[in-house]
This record gives sequence, structure tokens and C-alpha cells, in this order.
Amino acid sequence: MTSTGLLSDAPDRPARRVLISGASIAGPALAFWLNRQGFAVTVVEKAGTLRNGGYPIDVRGTALEVVRRMGILPRLREAHIDLRRLTFLDGDGGEVASLSPHAVTGGVAGEDLEVRRGDLTDALYAAVRDDVEFLFNDSIATLDQSGHGVDVAFHGGGRRTFDMVVGADGLHSRTRESLFGPEEQFHRYLGYCFAVFTMRNTFGLSRETVMWNAPGRAAALYAVGDGDEVHAFLNFAHPEPPFGAFRNPEAQRELLATVFAGAGWEVPGMLAALREADDVFFDGVSQIRMPRWSSGRVALVGDAAYAPSFLTGQGSSLALVGAYMLAASLAGQDHATGFAGYEDRTRAFVTMNQDQVGEGDATLFPTTARALEKRNDMLRHLSALPTTEPRPAHSALTLPEFAPMG
Repeated sequence: MTSTGLLSDAPDRPARRVLISGASIAGPALAFWLNRQGFAVTVVEKAGTLRNGGYPIDVRGTALEVVRRMGILPRLREAHIDLRRLTFLDGDGGEVASLSPHAVTGGVAGEDLEVRRGDLTDALYAAVRDDVEFLFNDSIATLDQSGHGVDVAFHGGGRRTFDMVVGADGLHSRTRESLFGPEEQFHRYLGYCFAVFTMRNTFGLSRETVMWNAPGRAAALYAVGDGDEVHAFLNFAHPEPPFGAFRNPEAQRELLATVFAGAGWEVPGMLAALREADDVFFDGVSQIRMPRWSSGRVALVGDAAYAPSFLTGQGSSLALVGAYMLAASLAGQDHATGFAGYEDRTRAFVTMNQDQVGEGDATLFPTTARALEKRNDMLRHLSALPTTEPRPAHSALTLPEFAPMG
């Protein structure tokens, strides 16, 4: 692996063994930095391959420095989507405003990255695959902590002992559940649900997003390039999390059909495409808020510990920064000191980014006619304004340098 000059070579001593659950973003990023510190890293992923979903994600602020230090920034720059227009429509399909996406997102043209999720996961995996063990089609069945380590039984039948285990397994983390209990106690539902899937680009869209809004409902078509596919997005207000639909694809389709019945614009065609789509991702818009991110020799990182929700645009960035901070805190430290340092140095940054949005106040998705009218007036004025400065929360953390190995 190419050196960035931040870390020294590991000395000759037994490598500490770390198991990371999850091979999306936080997991491979953490594996990269732990490997650079001389840890023996294993990543277990229940899917058979990398999850290369193509929907767009952002890398902003402090996270840009993380990917620069990893050496993958040039590759991600090449994959940058460069969305050029964001057009808002009213309930009848009439145009409200068409403007630069950065005027709405608070991003910075020429600095922030927007890439397909699969492009980021591919870059992270390529940076670490030759130095780290990956176990696909497997997952953790049980964790048993003792004084000497963590005894892990895998669903595939294997058993191994690690010095530490890290859950990087997402919003609905099984690692978190096994360690801290049911998700509900940490789950902060923000009042919305959404679905994302791909459909044919029969709309002539290119590097742009068109969003239709009615009170409590939104639909968008997102063309990341000039190809024959677009990402379809459906978002709606819902008073309580529809737990019965989260693991039931047919229930998801029925709920969406009910909520969007009678909607105009291209929504009927989107619902028809939804019926045939094989890549539907459905979830509630939620955050994870925990009083602590570790217990004993097991810690959490990324969405498993502090999902901020897509409304902040910071999910991937927090995963990247959190992975770096965890590895930096473990450098030359035992697990207890390292985990404590990780939380102490990272929590304020996480909280600041999570606090960018509260329950029911998502500006882009008003739930009442009055709020929608107010938002549309704001958008009409935004169209005449220059690009906004980056939100301070995105860059509120200065990354530490890794300490040389002792």
C-alpha cells in the first residue's frame, strides 16, 4: 500500500487482532487505518459481495482530508458526479425554481464530492483488500467477552478470538443490538420514510435532479450522468415508524402506493416502476443517539453508533471521520484507553452534525401547505444568490496526526 507519510512501520511484535463487522464505508476505512498501525484486521460482511448501490452520497469538510490521507481523493475526484441543476416543482408540476445544487445543500463547488455510493465503496476496498482479510457471506452469531479477548462465533460455523471487535454494520446494527440491547432505545425517528430505486431515464434528464413536492410528500428523479437510468426517490411524512414494513418489501410497495395515490407529475410512472424494481431501498429517516459507543472490547463506528440521517448529508462523511478518529485513538493504546479517547475527541463533532436537523423540520420536505409555500418563496430567492459558504459543522474537527509506533 502506498504510504502517505503519516504513519511509521509497525515494529516486530504480535499484531493485535481486530474484527470489523460491515464492509460498506466505515468498515473498510477503519480497516485501512488499523492496518497501517500494524493491527491484524478481519472484515466480515453478510452480503456476498460489496454493496455497490449507485445512489449518490456526499463527502464534505473534514472527510475530504480523510480520503486525501488515504490516497483515494484523485480517484474520487474522477468519479465526481457534478450535478448541475436542481429543479423544484409544485404539486401541479409547474416549476418553482431551478438553481445550483450548492445553493440548497450548503456545499462548495470544486471542493465537496458527490459520488455514487458504489464508487466510494470500491475505492475503499481497493485501498485495503490486499492487506486485510475479508469474509463475505458471513456474519457474527455471538460475542463472548473475556479478560483475554472476544470469542466470536460466526453464522458460517467458524469460531475465532479477537482482541477487539468493531461494529460498522449500519443503522440497524446487529452488533449494537447484541451489545447494548434493542435499537428502539437509541433510534430517533425524524418523522419521514423514503424509498430509493432505479428506473429507465425516459425523461431526457442529464446531471440534474427534478423534485416534485406536495405537503408531506416528495418525489424526485436524479440523473447522475447521461445514461439510460435515473434514481427515483420517494419521501413522505409518517407519524410513527412503520416497523411492519421495514423488512417486508411488499408492505413497502403497498404503503408507498397508498401514500402517493392521486399524486401528479411523474409519480404514477414511478409507482409502476417501483413494482418491477429489484433494487428498492426503503427505510425511516432516523438518527442513532447513544450515551456511549463501546462496552469492554467492542466498539461501534459510523451509522451503527451515530447515524445522522440523510437530511444532514453527512452520513458517509461521519463514517469516514469516525473511522479515522477511532484508529488514531487506538494507536499505541490499549482498547479501553483508545475507545475512551475516540469518544472524547469525536462526540462533539458528531453531535454538531446530527443537530443540523430536528424532528419534522426538514426544509426540503414541508408537511403543511403553509410550510411548502414558505419553502418555495425561499427557493425563488435562493436562485438569485451566490453559492453559500460551507456549513461550519462539516469542518468542525481537525484530524490528529497518527502517533509513530513505539
